[in-house]
Amino acid sequence: MKAKVSGFTLIELVVVITILGILSAFAIPKFIALDGQARVATVNGLGGTVKSAAALARALDMATSAGATGPVTMEGTSVALVNSYPDSTLGGIGSAINASFSSSDFTVAYGGTGTTATWTRVGAATPGSCNVVYTAAAANSAPTVAITTSGC
Repeated sequence: MKAKVSGFTLIELVVVITILGILSAFAIPKFIALDGQARVATVNGLGGTVKSAAALARALDMATSAGATGPVTMEGTSVALVNSYPDSTLGGIGSAINASFSSSDFTVAYGGTGTTATWTRVGAATPGSCNVVYTAAAANSAPTVAITTSGC
């Protein structure tokens, strides 16, 4: 009697390797694009945080009658106001968003009272086009938050 030999033939192995090669040709570009999508998501998330923090500071200012120049206290931290919204300094919008977030994700440049604060995403292809810009409120208007993700 002959003993049975089991295993894969060379043809079967070549077919499996070819199928894996085709699948990886489609999958690898998807995984490569994930880092850019992640940067866009973090920038959009920070933009939402800044908008929410400004709205909450305004609501707290109205509820406590702190006045147009405040300050108000959010979670134990004093937040400087201008026109009833956080100003663009570290003590204003920086305190409102609790600026202790990871500095490895963003670099930030705070302006003076009545100017802008800019968070730029670290690792972006074009950092100047991957950022969040908070412009302090002018008289009788709300602040603006511009989110740019074209260079992420």
